[in-house]
Amino acid sequence: MEQQGQSTALITNDAVIFGVLILILAFIFKTSSSQGRFWKKFYTYVPTLLLCYFIPSLLNTLGIVHEPDSRIYFVASRYLLPASLVLLTLNIDLKEFVRLGPKSIIIFLTATIGVVIGGPLSILIVSSFAPELVGGAGPDAVWRGMATIAGTWIGGGANQAAMYEIFKPSDQLFSAMVTVDIVVAEIWLFFVLLGVGKSKEIDRFFKADGSSITQLQEKMENYSLGIARIPSLADLMVILGIAFAGTALGHYLADIIAPFVEENYPALSRLSLNSSFFWLVVIATTFGLLLSFTKWRNMEGAGASKMGSVFIYILVAAIGMKMDIKEMVKNPGLFMVGGIWMMIHVILLFAVAKIIKAPYFFIAVGSKANIGGAASAPVVAAAFHPSLAPVGVLLAVLGYALGTYGAYLCALLMQAAS
Repeated sequence: MEQQGQSTALITNDAVIFGVLILILAFIFKTSSSQGRFWKKFYTYVPTLLLCYFIPSLLNTLGIVHEPDSRIYFVASRYLLPASLVLLTLNIDLKEFVRLGPKSIIIFLTATIGVVIGGPLSILIVSSFAPELVGGAGPDAVWRGMATIAGTWIGGGANQAAMYEIFKPSDQLFSAMVTVDIVVAEIWLFFVLLGVGKSKEIDRFFKADGSSITQLQEKMENYSLGIARIPSLADLMVILGIAFAGTALGHYLADIIAPFVEENYPALSRLSLNSSFFWLVVIATTFGLLLSFTKWRNMEGAGASKMGSVFIYILVAAIGMKMDIKEMVKNPGLFMVGGIWMMIHVILLFAVAKIIKAPYFFIAVGSKANIGGAASAPVVAAAFHPSLAPVGVLLAVLGYALGTYGAYLCALLMQAAS
């Protein structure tokens, strides 16, 4: 993964960067399992997953690495993410999953609606005191750039690309909006992860019943304990074989299906069915779910979900490394628009959750299934427990399906608001 070209960053070799990220993760997990008074108290207030995200972000912010020049996120999202999805869905109990009830879908759709109405409302709010920030004409019209954010905040990169092709913002505007998208979304992810450590307190405030989530988690834990064994070298090799066989199958079929859909059924591109990444996620997840009905499910006893969690945490570190806080000072006006947009999404989400008494798990995963998609939703779900990762995956797939439609409607509303 050594990269090409010149960079002003202190570390430019991806092999070195990867080693640093793994050392950071090792330090975090070593200290989080420490019995020392300081560390026990520290991790009472600071979630482990939050540090796995935040510390790598300092590498980019401080100029130690320059994430856009790195291929680590690409490798983590295309190779390790599908491998983790296979391993984390290997022991899922679909009957228990169904018993989670309709609240997860309600919160997910609320999150989508929050993005759709948040865009035009943020334009109206900002135009009341700084209309020049949301103005522009032709390809430089701000709403055109915001349409690409709507795509990625409801579905993902494929939906963002669709909005770019439909509304054609200028390259300069699109570049600025990509930065707004990443920074605002990653700041929200920071707070989502912070809330994981306070989820019980939040649930008490909402008077939420999280018993179905707890039951699923306990059932998966009991199953894992019942078949647990010390893994042999053969076990570990089989686990890796299963994980990367599913990944390979996902890539192989995605490279066939996506171009076929693009060429023969272009109308289906509105559902992101022409996206290779979409099919990669769907196929890897399906592969894991199918194996959950076979004897290979027992590989959970040798640590399949733990291996999947290792891949997930590497992805978390790679996502964190994309964050650069300094970027906020370059286009403060656009970041304010994006921040207001995100606040509308969050306020609506919490209001509905309060009304229907939904647990924080559904809020966190429902939001990130929209804003982040398959790369973030299973990460957040796994922060509660590895066995819950498939909830994030399935909601993220739904986000892909709704992404282009929701983003297109949002763009039209933003055009009208402008």
